[in-house]
Amino acid sequence: MNVQIREVFLDDLASLWEVAYRNPNAEWTKWNGPYFKDVLPTRREFLEKVGPTDFVHNQFKNIIIVDKQIVGMVSAYYEDGELKRWLDVGIVIYSTENWQKGIGKKALKLWIDHIFSIVSLPHVGLTTWSGNLRMIRLAERLDLEKEAQIKKVRFWQGKYWDSIKYGILREDWVK
Repeated sequence: MNVQIREVFLDDLASLWEVAYRNPNAEWTKWNGPYFKDVLPTRREFLEKVGPTDFVHNQFKNIIIVDKQIVGMVSAYYEDGELKRWLDVGIVIYSTENWQKGIGKKALKLWIDHIFSIVSLPHVGLTTWSGNLRMIRLAERLDLEKEAQIKKVRFWQGKYWDSIKYGILREDWVK
């Protein structure tokens, strides 16, 4: 299995929409910050506005490719907005058929390597929630350090969950 990450091109948008957003009730939507209740873009919105504006040639959004097929996305965003001193990364593998195969671990490792190569920050973080045990295990398997657990701040399915923050310093990542 060949796992790669790369920037998103205009030619990728139709395939990316099919894999990621065609099914608004896809299983991945129940794990990727479901408490935000984000609305997925329609095909037209994605192909005409969202994709070209937010995804194409965005250094902080890359697609995950396995054997020449788009299977997911890695991303990064500044927690502190315009200050640009606090960067978090994220990952999503869209189809459950690709879960638990090591794709996420390989892709996230490639992504953190890449992020440290394009920004000069000393720290990269990852935030998840206590209900997402697969993401917690992924962060720990990559030796990210649990840096914070904010109790009962995410409300989902009638229950409060914790927000959990992981991170790693550049000197601890690049060995």
